Amino acid sequence: MTTETRKDVFYSDMLVRFSHCDPAGIIFYPHYFVMFNGLVEDWFNHALEINFADFITTRRLGLPTVNIHCDFVTPSKIGEVITLTLKIERIGNSSLTLAMHALLDTQIRIMAQLTLCVVSFESGRAVPIPDDLRQRFTDFQQGKLDHPWRQA
Repeated sequence: MTTETRKDVFYSDMLVRFSHCDPAGIIFYPHYFVMFNGLVEDWFNHALEINFADFITTRRLGLPTVNIHCDFVTPSKIGEVITLTLKIERIGNSSLTLAMHALLDTQIRIMAQLTLCVVSFESGRAVPIPDDLRQRFTDFQQGKLDHPWRQA
């Protein structure tokens, strides 16, 4: 897999595997949600340079999805290499809204808007976005974290 950050967008290529597909050989739609969750993890690790596993296990914070809106435009098929994209639309007090797409070349396969919320594992409740994380989100949104294509 390769990843790249250009300006304020994170890109990650993904091979559509047999395990992603229904009997017709197209992505079974719930697998996009798993892919988007993986995209957030890759974004943390490669673009924000924050270890996502440590965010969960050491800091004891989670980033669950609390809202999703999707438009399924065109099916993705087994064997295709699609590009997943992530862009910040809004940074709130404890939540973050992301625009995500799956593309084949320039053709949109799915458009999604996800709202994630920072949650404390100790309290089980939403907490304000920590200052260091807010700064990384802001830097990303302002295009300050460019990274060339690289193997992940």
